[in-house]
Amino acid sequence: MPNMNNMMKQVQKMQKEMEKTQKELETKEFVVEDAQKLVKVVMTGKKEIKELTIKPDLVDPEDIEMLQDVVLATVNQAIQEVEQTTQDQMGQFTKGLNLPF
Repeated sequence: MPNMNNMMKQVQKMQKEMEKTQKELETKEFVVEDAQKLVKVVMTGKKEIKELTIKPDLVDPEDIEMLQDVVLATVNQAIQEVEQTTQDQMGQFTKGLNLPF
């Protein structure tokens, strides 16, 4: 069964490449800012926030809700970027396999 052995070697190689890619993604840092560059979020591929910077211009004691909205939107954008990058990079391993999601 040379085909089975060859297939197993290919599967093992793909598994090692997947693990390597996953580790790289987990340590990658994603930097996301709002459009006005008043809030900056630095997030890891594990979706852990490493840094949150808020410019003083955004802090208005009379409008805390705006501050909350901008922070939430920026954090959510960072999460979406992590998820999309993960999906793009990990998806290369399942192309053409017709696996259920």
